[in-house]
Amino acid sequence: MTETEDSRERARRRELLRRAGVYLVTEEALSAGRRSEEIVEAALEAGVRVVQVREKEGSARRALQIAQAVRRLTRRFDALLIVNDRIDIALAADADGVHLGQEDLSIAEARRLLGEAALIGLSITQLAQLAAPDAALADCLGVGAVFPTGSKSDATLTGLALLSAARTAANASSGAPGRTPAGRVPIVAIGGITAENACRAVLAGADVVAVISAIAAAPDPGRAAAALLGAVQAAGSPRPMAIR
Repeated sequence: MTETEDSRERARRRELLRRAGVYLVTEEALSAGRRSEEIVEAALEAGVRVVQVREKEGSARRALQIAQAVRRLTRRFDALLIVNDRIDIALAADADGVHLGQEDLSIAEARRLLGEAALIGLSITQLAQLAAPDAALADCLGVGAVFPTGSKSDATLTGLALLSAARTAANASSGAPGRTPAGRVPIVAIGGITAENACRAVLAGADVVAVISAIAAAPDPGRAAAALLGAVQAAGSPRPMAIR
């Protein structure tokens, strides 16, 4: 694709992410003995349209196997595939983008490696990070842990205030120089999200809620995904839209 076509594709992916409602993050170690592919397929069948492969406990080889399997599934369901941290795995699996932490590569360096069409998300855990250059260049901001969570042992509890601050900052920087193309930046709430509290995250400023255990550890992942989608939609988030 040309640079203009890449920019349009990136804008399309970002809008799909913003409207997705629920963002599934995989973690096979938290999936009650089931394979991540099984969890993802159930969630996609229920209507989830964004999946992030985040496999911290296993090998890089297994993470790539999962990412490649999930890529096949996301193509079948017209959904987005994001890879956590690992740009090499994102490239090998032909993912739609990556999600980076504060200690990972810069957004500019990731963009150089992945190309203009890729979505690049950034984790926000402190207020000061919203003023850093990378926050203004990211395609989405993942804020949390919004609520107490057992999925990440090192997660910092940020509460709803940081989520609201991220919404304000993202709105202000949507047309900032260096962001191509301009547009509303999706805010993803993560950390302790359930069907019972998802509405609080949406009302505080989240476009999308990201979950691991709420789907992966549920007895019926598909039913859990559907409940989360319903809760987000009831709180005012737009209905998920199909990729075209």
